[in-house]
Formats: sequence, C-alpha cells, structure tokens
Amino acid sequence: MIKFLKFFLYLSVFSLIIFSLYPGSLIGFLLYEDLGRQPDLVKNPFGTAINHFISYIYVSLLGSFLYLRKNYFHKFLYFMLILSIILEFIQLIVPNRAFEIVDLIANILGVIVAYLIIKIYLFFNKL
Repeated sequence: MIKFLKFFLYLSVFSLIIFSLYPGSLIGFLLYEDLGRQPDLVKNPFGTAINHFISYIYVSLLGSFLYLRKNYFHKFLYFMLILSIILEFIQLIVPNRAFEIVDLIANILGVIVAYLIIKIYLFFNKL
C-alpha cells in the first residue's frame, strides 16, 4: 500500500508540474475543449487561487504523511515550498501562463496549512 501511495505522490507532483507549466489550461481543455479557460474546483471570489491552495495542501499532506515515520516530512515540505515558488516564477516565461502573486500566496498557504495539520497530528499522537 505504501508503494502505491508513493507512486501516487510522485504522479501527483509530476502532474502539478505539468499543469503549472503547460502553456494554457489542460484541465480547461479536457473539460471545456478550451485551453484558455481555467476551471474553478470550488466557486469562490478569489478565482483559481483556491485551486492552487487545494492542490498544494493535498500534495503536501500526502507526502508529509508518507515521510512522517522517517522524519523526512520537513524536507518534503521545504521541497514543496521551493517547488511552488519556482513553478510560479517560471510562468513568467511560459507562453499563455502568468505569474500571479495571489497564486503564489495560495501555493505557500497550502504548504503551511499542511505543515500545521502535521504538527497538530504529531502533538496528539506523539510519534
């Protein structure tokens, strides 16, 4: 089961990279046949930033729980923070993509919230 979850984690990180750097919206293309349309996972006034938050909290939590016993979850969370920053800045040079500070904040908040959830979990379970 752990091997499957690790494979799913690596696939999720790879997908996050592809969806972040592909020139246009792959999900918009799959859902609406329109590369220029960004779908909202949850209807909200912040636009697609909530998509970033949900994606980063999901991947950060999955990776953190998988690396919790080896106590590598800190390294994984640092990796996710750096990845979120790099991917958002690379969008400055990718056609049909744009750097947005709100998306960067949502990425970082997703990782931070995942960290807080892990810390609360550790506090109550004393691993």
